[in-house]
Amino acid sequence: MSARKDYGEPIREMICISCPIGCHLQLFKDENEELVVKGNRCPRGKEYAQEEYYAPKRVVTATAATADPDAPRLPVRTDKPLPKEHINDLISEVYALEVKLPVDRGAVLIENYRDTGVNLVSSLTLGK
Repeated sequence: MSARKDYGEPIREMICISCPIGCHLQLFKDENEELVVKGNRCPRGKEYAQEEYYAPKRVVTATAATADPDAPRLPVRTDKPLPKEHINDLISEVYALEVKLPVDRGAVLIENYRDTGVNLVSSLTLGK
């Protein structure tokens, strides 16, 4: 039986959200500066930790203005997770946006944001 390697103090801790288990993950760097993930009970935990450490992404939700006084705000969201470095800029664009009604749920309001393959879509049908 091989001895467990001690990596010292973790460089980061997180809770995996890939499945309902919610594993408490600890991230370490090995002697080659490669990421080592401990605490995951399935392979998805390792994948989640690596993506969250190297290239975190989030689904963005917000509201955009409309010209309709009866429905002045339209809930919107990205259709898939957006790299975190683009979130603040997208939010600024959403708040500057005025959506023309009627609009269907799922309608693309901003397509392929900054060549990420992520679209901003309406979360609600309004004005019909």
